[in-house]
Amino acid sequence: MIFNKEGTTTIVFQEKISLSTFMENLRKAYPKLKHDNIVVNLFSFSKLTTNDILEFLDISNTHKKSNKSFVLVTNKVAYNEIPEEISVVPTIQEAKDLIEMEEIERDLGI
Repeated sequence: MIFNKEGTTTIVFQEKISLSTFMENLRKAYPKLKHDNIVVNLFSFSKLTTNDILEFLDISNTHKKSNKSFVLVTNKVAYNEIPEEISVVPTIQEAKDLIEMEEIERDLGI
């Protein structure tokens, strides 16, 4: 698992691994990441389904309850099939933009 920390945001990605192993590694690493906004780069997975994305729902909800952003980055799923509770965007830049907007909203108490 590779971590790229940029300010208060950590981008997480992994090459050549199964989704279940990735999830297991992410759960183990979460205590170190829980104070940062998290971007999970899923581009190394050639195939993803809506159900695969839903695997991240628990950790996403937990993270958002602590007033931090959790964003998945992939272009392999239909965005209209993803529940609104989980943030999914097609590019790293859009993930950074979303986190910036969410931080502004938190600062304003929205």
